Amino acid sequence: MMSQNNYTVGVQPRCYALVPAAGIGSRSGAEGPKQYVALAGRPMIAHTLSALARVPALAATLVVLAPDDDLFEAALPEFKGDTCWVARFGGASRAETVANGLAELLARGAQPHDWVLVHDAARCLLRPAWVERLISACESDEVGGLLAQPLADTLKASNQGRVAATISRAEKWAAQTPQMFRLGLLMPALAHAGESITDEASAVEALGHSPLLVECSIENFKVTWPEDFALAERLLQSRLA
Repeated sequence: MMSQNNYTVGVQPRCYALVPAAGIGSRSGAEGPKQYVALAGRPMIAHTLSALARVPALAATLVVLAPDDDLFEAALPEFKGDTCWVARFGGASRAETVANGLAELLARGAQPHDWVLVHDAARCLLRPAWVERLISACESDEVGGLLAQPLADTLKASNQGRVAATISRAEKWAAQTPQMFRLGLLMPALAHAGESITDEASAVEALGHSPLLVECSIENFKVTWPEDFALAERLLQSRLA
């Protein structure tokens, strides 16, 4: 990997957000793509993009949609222009979608030394202060890092529906997003890791690096299961109140 000094000599790196939103959310029970399900009066992804739009350090946010997505502009007419970009280059996996998004950022003028913050569209309770904390922690780091939460629950390994072992929760963290890495590191990391990875940090780890863990709130959860929608709705409504 290039050192941070080699990346940044004479150039101030910029920060971009990348939101992969090409999935259908098959576990959610929603009738269509879950990112468009209404929560607190707005599509879920609108809450996500609103939080990112309130982070001054972000030069722009790129939303990567499925090639046949015909919902975004009608559902979110306010998200367009110089700081919110849309590309329909979504792939068959998260890794492919993110990789395609990174290529689009390069085409739009991003450089290898720039930072990319990849964030799940379904983490719609994101707060700008959490993103700012991540940027502050990682902007001088050699590798980059991610928001995460130390595990509080006891962990069990299973075998055919029964407990096979109890796993120590010491030093265990639940990974969240955004995950912040330099474009010039993340692109080859994704290419090396293949399609099976579930987050960007895993790809960076596979190259032998150790991303920084930046503690965040349990509220930064990913809306995944049917019951998650009601919880996210209540939390969003409480913020509005």
